[in-house]
Amino acid sequence: MLFRGHGKGLAVIAVLLGMSASMSVSAKAGDVLYASLGEAARSPIGWVEFCAENASECRGGSSQPRDIVMSQTAWRDLLRVNKWVNEAIKPITDMDHWGVIEKWSLPTDGYGDCEDYVLLKRKMLIDAGWPREALLITVVRDKKGDGHAVLTVKSDKGEFVLDNQNENVLAWTETGYRFVKRQSQSDPNIWVSLGDSRPAVATASSRDR
Repeated sequence: MLFRGHGKGLAVIAVLLGMSASMSVSAKAGDVLYASLGEAARSPIGWVEFCAENASECRGGSSQPRDIVMSQTAWRDLLRVNKWVNEAIKPITDMDHWGVIEKWSLPTDGYGDCEDYVLLKRKMLIDAGWPREALLITVVRDKKGDGHAVLTVKSDKGEFVLDNQNENVLAWTETGYRFVKRQSQSDPNIWVSLGDSRPAVATASSRDR
């Protein structure tokens, strides 16, 4: 079972987040810190079906959007969670895993595709005390134009991306992706467009790691 033995790890993260530290990540001059939000967008079918089976993972949080204060400690914990999940989960397509084209699920058996990595990172951070409103599942187009899912972390220093294809946590402008849509901060079940109107289905391939 994937989560067995990691309660202590999550507790350590929660303790670390309570410590103050100076910020080691600074914005460069001319950086666009935040993505421009557009109109309401259709929720991915994978998210809708996931929520039908996992209602507790899809509850709305505070109606007041909250950003993370990106301290040095918070930054280290983002790197730790991103790296741990990327190494712990083995990539597999939904067709090979479940026999269907698209299925979002927490990767409790140790296998998943891009959105499953995102769901686990989101869960670990929420369980460690991070506000849901700052952890936004995001659909992008990767450098080959394929649909892909990442986790956007919205902070006072800008928006950063946790990605199963990169062990580093990058500013959203440094990923090379085209951002299509993501969850609203006010409600995880409302999605908003990010300027690319073409549909993108977040499916994985054998290289989706």
